[in-house]
Amino acid sequence: MSTTIDSGPGSREDNGQREAGLVRLEERFGKQATRGRDVLAQHSHDESFHLPGQPDLVIFVESTEDVADCLAICSTHLIPVIPFGVGTSLEGHVNAIHGGVSLDLSRMNKVLRVSSDDLDCTVQAGVLRKQLAKELVPYGLFFPVDPGADATIGGMAATGASGTTTVKYGAMRELVLSMKVVLPNGSVIETGRRARKTSAGYDLTHLFLGSEGTLGVITEVSLRLFGIPEATAAATVQFEDLHSAVSAVIAVIQLGIGVARIELLDKAAVASVNAYSNTTLSEQNMLLLEFHGSDEVVRHEAKLAGEILADHGGTGFTFSTDQAERTVLWQARHDAAWAIRAQRPGAQIFVTDVCVPISRLADCITQTHSDIASSGIFGPIIGHVGDGNFHVIVVVTPDDAEEMHRVESFNERLISRALEMGGTCTGEHGIGLGKIPYLIRELGDDAVSLMRSIKKAVDPLGLMNPGKVVGDL
Repeated sequence: MSTTIDSGPGSREDNGQREAGLVRLEERFGKQATRGRDVLAQHSHDESFHLPGQPDLVIFVESTEDVADCLAICSTHLIPVIPFGVGTSLEGHVNAIHGGVSLDLSRMNKVLRVSSDDLDCTVQAGVLRKQLAKELVPYGLFFPVDPGADATIGGMAATGASGTTTVKYGAMRELVLSMKVVLPNGSVIETGRRARKTSAGYDLTHLFLGSEGTLGVITEVSLRLFGIPEATAAATVQFEDLHSAVSAVIAVIQLGIGVARIELLDKAAVASVNAYSNTTLSEQNMLLLEFHGSDEVVRHEAKLAGEILADHGGTGFTFSTDQAERTVLWQARHDAAWAIRAQRPGAQIFVTDVCVPISRLADCITQTHSDIASSGIFGPIIGHVGDGNFHVIVVVTPDDAEEMHRVESFNERLISRALEMGGTCTGEHGIGLGKIPYLIRELGDDAVSLMRSIKKAVDPLGLMNPGKVVGDL
């Protein structure tokens, strides 16, 4: 089922002007542009439960110049533009709710520069996360942001992504040095330089980071890199109850143990992973940890962490430096959302994304777990608990109005709980289509009004990914 909205910016009500612009785009881009039914459908949605919104045209851009030409034509003809990477986002970011052009950046997939001396690189926006990882190996370097999905670097910057390694290395907001961005009128800017710090003017890099394609199109990204650690160890430990597991996490973090990853899976999530990935993990509440450093440091910190976890009720602590074992373990973790969805074939996932101060995490998770049970929904909990961020992976049938109402009510209570604890409605997935009201509750009318003023200043016609983050102008 798809939906379109025939009002708002670049409305289809003015079909003559829009069609003239689409023809002009087809003339400019030739075989790079298509109105093929299957391609339009593919670009109408991401991995979320939100109803699709089909674009009028898909353009596969191959350079910053292509992007600039496209935006200039769309500006003249009032055609909305929706940047598209590979469609792995979870908040309806790429759904073309007003039609328009889906700007596919997947062919802009070159690693342009790597500097071992400066520990940085510059890539085109369509470079995939796993592709970058492979290309950095000969340099002895890696880029740590790991959201699980094999997303594009441009998409990760646009949504302010983070993931399993944020507790040690930081998220995109900490690791992007600068970007090349095409503005709505087709002009091109650099948001900064490669220097590790600057006091030069407004912080344009962080203005566009997390802007979800609503201010411009990111075409190149310069990133901080890190040396591949000498040794890496992965560990697992089980807990009888969730409160003890999360309390143990808090103790590990507060005592300064150098953990690189610390992930939580509740019993239901572990059972789903075992069924989907053919693993034999103990079906209890479980923490997955990883340690990076020299062999001596890794073993020492793993030992300290094991003692702290045991003091909080953890059992069966094991760790391994074997690459094959670690790969299987973390692949199973990254497959958790799909494993959970597979428990109800044909259904979709509704993924929550709250983040709270770590001191409130145990209370937030245990209260949420009780709410899941009383709500009668299937929603295992997984999370990047080292930084206070966790997800309830609710499996839903969007066509079932009663079930959707229960799930949306649960999500409302979860976000209210997080906000009352000083947290946020989205730790890493972004606002997209569904969380605009929560953004207002979180930051207040005046703050969101300022965001809308910025949006209007940069995109006065309201053509860049309309309807997302701050809604339509």
